[in-house]
Amino acid sequence: MNLKQKLDYHYKAFGKSQISPDPLQFLHLFSDERDIETVGFIASVFAYGNVTQINNTLNKIILTMENRPYDFMINFGKRSNPIQSLDLKHRFYTEADVKLFLSLLNKILKKYEMLKNLFLRFYNSSEPNLKNSIANFSKYLLEKIKEEREVDKISPGIKFMFPTPDSGSACKRMNLFLRWMVRKDELDFGIWSEIPANKLIIPVDTHVARICRTLKLTKRKNVSWIMAEEINENLKKFDPVDPVKYDFAICHIGMRKLKF
Repeated sequence: MNLKQKLDYHYKAFGKSQISPDPLQFLHLFSDERDIETVGFIASVFAYGNVTQINNTLNKIILTMENRPYDFMINFGKRSNPIQSLDLKHRFYTEADVKLFLSLLNKILKKYEMLKNLFLRFYNSSEPNLKNSIANFSKYLLEKIKEEREVDKISPGIKFMFPTPDSGSACKRMNLFLRWMVRKDELDFGIWSEIPANKLIIPVDTHVARICRTLKLTKRKNVSWIMAEEINENLKKFDPVDPVKYDFAICHIGMRKLKF
């Protein structure tokens, strides 16, 4: 088989029944678009490090939300909140970082109803991908946190939550969230139908980068936005309409130690 045939084979091989242990599994617990989007954004922010640690943190948060994530976030801060009693530190994120993030999400949802409505303010259909949309969205979130804290500087944890492509970051977690929201198939939800799938950029971390180098989808050594764009352009040779559909398979081939 050539590379396109192999990629298509593995794309078809990974169905809904094989999502675990991917954080995407938490989105599939819900049917309401508002719940799916809310859980997706939270899951993407915490999607770094050991997958067991990621899933433990997300389990803890979702259980505390009593399986009503959107309603919980809309009412965050209005009542005696059980999340206050949880130890919600997660690798680089302090407890204060996590609570500040949840407070920010509460304010955004109350003002815009859904994150999609805010993100689309920064979306430009004439641009080749979502680089500038992500940059402006992240900058907006960081500015809102500065306003709330009434400070000029923010913590390293908060900075890590919302990186920007113009700083060189591959923005893996934001691209992952956008994949879940924009693409539509058995795995992803297609809630943000205003954005075509060919605008997406593949979520790249060291793990995905290593596999993509092996597959000769990139020659670059350092994980960066430029590397992600290069991988994307090569995947467009196999599917110009939906190149990021291969992301889940590429990621999980390595995670499950499968052979290409």
